[in-house]
Amino acid sequence: MSFSAVDITTEKDGGKTRDKKWPWYGAPIYAAICFALFYVSVLPSFYSYPDMLYQRDEAQHPDEFIGERSMKQLAEYASIGNKMSGSIANEVHTVNFLLRELQKIVDESRTDLYDIEVEKQYSSGSFYLWGMAMTYTNLSNVVVRITQKSQQNDNYLLVNSHYDSEVGTPAVSDDGVMVVIMLEALRVISRSEKTLAHPVVFLFNGAEEACMLGSHGFITQHRWAANCKALVNLDSAGAGGREILFQTGPNHPWLAKYYHQSAAHPFANSMAEELFQNNFIPSDTDFRVFRDYGNVPGLDMAHALNGYVYHTKYDNFKNIERGTYQSTGENVLPLVWALANAPELDDTAAHEEGHTVFYDFVGWFMLTYTESVSIAINVTVCLISLACIGISVYLMTMDNGADAVKAVFLRFGIIFLVQVGTVFVACGLTILVAVFMQAVGLSESWYYGHWMIFGLYFCSLFFVLGLLPAVYIGWTKRKTNMKLDQTIACFMHAHCIVMIVLCIIMTSLSIRSGYFPMIGIFFYTISVVVQITLKLSLKKSYFVTSHLICQVLPFIYYTYMCYAILIVFLPMQGRDGPESSPDVLVSVFIIYMSVHFAGFIIPIMHKFRKPKIIFSIFGVLTIIFIILATTSAGFPFVKELAPQRYYVLHTTRTFHNADNTVKQDSGFYIQPVDTRLGELDGTTFQNREPSSWTDASCAAEPFCGLPIYSGRWIDWKDSARWIYSTPPQLPINIDLTEVSKASLGQNKVRYEFSLRASDRVMIYIAPMDQVKVSDWSFDKTPLDEGHTPPYLMYHIYSMTEEPFDFWVELEHEVSNTEGPYFKLVVSEHFLYHKEHYTEDFREFLGTFPDWTYTTDWFSSLESWVL
Repeated sequence: MSFSAVDITTEKDGGKTRDKKWPWYGAPIYAAICFALFYVSVLPSFYSYPDMLYQRDEAQHPDEFIGERSMKQLAEYASIGNKMSGSIANEVHTVNFLLRELQKIVDESRTDLYDIEVEKQYSSGSFYLWGMAMTYTNLSNVVVRITQKSQQNDNYLLVNSHYDSEVGTPAVSDDGVMVVIMLEALRVISRSEKTLAHPVVFLFNGAEEACMLGSHGFITQHRWAANCKALVNLDSAGAGGREILFQTGPNHPWLAKYYHQSAAHPFANSMAEELFQNNFIPSDTDFRVFRDYGNVPGLDMAHALNGYVYHTKYDNFKNIERGTYQSTGENVLPLVWALANAPELDDTAAHEEGHTVFYDFVGWFMLTYTESVSIAINVTVCLISLACIGISVYLMTMDNGADAVKAVFLRFGIIFLVQVGTVFVACGLTILVAVFMQAVGLSESWYYGHWMIFGLYFCSLFFVLGLLPAVYIGWTKRKTNMKLDQTIACFMHAHCIVMIVLCIIMTSLSIRSGYFPMIGIFFYTISVVVQITLKLSLKKSYFVTSHLICQVLPFIYYTYMCYAILIVFLPMQGRDGPESSPDVLVSVFIIYMSVHFAGFIIPIMHKFRKPKIIFSIFGVLTIIFIILATTSAGFPFVKELAPQRYYVLHTTRTFHNADNTVKQDSGFYIQPVDTRLGELDGTTFQNREPSSWTDASCAAEPFCGLPIYSGRWIDWKDSARWIYSTPPQLPINIDLTEVSKASLGQNKVRYEFSLRASDRVMIYIAPMDQVKVSDWSFDKTPLDEGHTPPYLMYHIYSMTEEPFDFWVELEHEVSNTEGPYFKLVVSEHFLYHKEHYTEDFREFLGTFPDWTYTTDWFSSLESWVL
């Protein structure tokens, strides 16, 4: 079968000559070739890792990253177990591990070339983040500064990762692997004769998972913080793999330039940056704190493979992708060296030039340029493409037997409208399928079985993108002299114009991801230029052949990006909250990714016989996959590999009412984390309180009287479950002392309190009607910005027995001299004290199926009317 237009014979049909189509069975062959191209190019590129370097080969690889050493260090780090801030495991065992490894580096370093200073930092402070006024006491960091003796400079590069963990996880990937990569990078630098023009500060921070308090303590209090002029932040949202650069700057394009020049295995995308910064990713990193509180620009990089293990006990040593160590090390080490030698560090303010557009091409190479250059490129490519399309359509009028100029352009105009309508209908149907799946309780059927996505959303999109043009072509084939190749070309021209409009709109809105449609437009324009050149020089276009050759690279790129984003994004939907719409989001991603290549690949299938039947198969596949979603094949959760997540808190509550009566109860507070809310209704949740219980609690108490542990939980409260039980056993009871109450004039009152409780407490302050909080000892951002009460505070301390003292000032009506003025709620949380679990709690946790994962602890809540 030839793809050259000149090889197609013609046949008579009612006195008219029309193109003879290829046999129908060529269509599945064509589709198989496309799939094969994806599998032989995209997957090997995505999972490509360099060979690990071993310690025995170190002499032959000076100044190179030795992955084996990092792997051994990570095994020891993993053996420590859970490392929550405030715990002995974090504050003693992990800190000692770091100090021991750092001392080895110091002992083996070139002391004739370098000064290395290692110290522990303990910080206390307060700030506002995620809807909470946060305070912290005595949290630890380990900080190292390496300076080349011959290169004294007061401007430093900061490299950061964190060694603490979330509840119940050994945190081997998040963020242990980055910790050991930093250790090895420091070791290599300390033994090298390469120039190090600026000192490098390696911050191993001990409280990132505790609301990023460790980085705040460093950047606002450490003596080296003011000298840190740029940042490399290393984090994780998965289990290793290739780390992605997903944030830069802001407004410092030179940083991405050095990544471009240094990273041996680039994996970077400014589209990921825009998605992250617009809250499509349910995570955050220390990058925010360094940027907002230290004005330090930088690069934010994270692992994201196998996000199912993120913040679970499965984030262990055996689940780390083996290629992670060498791949990430070979990016981080040269990058640190390059930035440490960057002259821009001496005056970063002089290099603020706007945002950066950056992206790798299938990991083969990297492109970076400023936003202003991006605008010029996008506009230029779009204008040239429009001109080439106009020339191509005009040349169609010169063919023997072709319609007149007016008729050709009229037909092209109709085809453009058909294609626009086709794109809108295809997008609408794909989203409709997603809405249907969510409405009937079948959301996330693709969560672990990614193959379900193809049938549900790719097929529904391809079905319409192919069928509607096929109907139009079949309906009009006897009403025009335009050849089939020309008609297909017109459909692709029309689709290119749609992409041009999209590119121009994105560019005008300063959406840097406008480069994404630009790539497709660029390659399509090349194919049109080739066809025009062949037409004018050889009088032959070789339309299909030249077009498909020019589509190979964009097809590889778009399918690579589609695969990468889905691999990263799909596991995150299992923790994005019960109020999210995961299927709709996934369908929108697939539409955006696919429409860029499908509009140029699918029209070729009109060259085969029976196109309407061929495209209808995609519609049939969509129906089949919807049916499959109702079976066990569509069940999204898998034991240990992709479990459904729940927070489970064994809680006791005490409410002190205004009439001095006291109400107490205890129960299991369960907070689902995804949208499949009914999976346990007939088993674990069969004795839960009805939704009216939650409604009544929310009406009576701040934040529903629930011991929430995150501002996000406030938005999730409608899906919360409560099951009454015996009370938990508390190592420490809430001990709140009212130190003083003083009137400040006629309409103000000040309360001072002293609190003893667990190392993590949440405090709610809810002023009564006609009362407002005028001042307090917490961060004043909620008061200065006029936030609506109730207010939420978070406090954590480490390795201290001192009580937490705070005060609140309230302004009230002059006539209200006796109060009450406000409700004060304190909830304490015991996140790493499993030895105190009651038998009832253990039995209840045992009722959860093996395909679920519970992040569990126990807590206490106490409320007063004051």
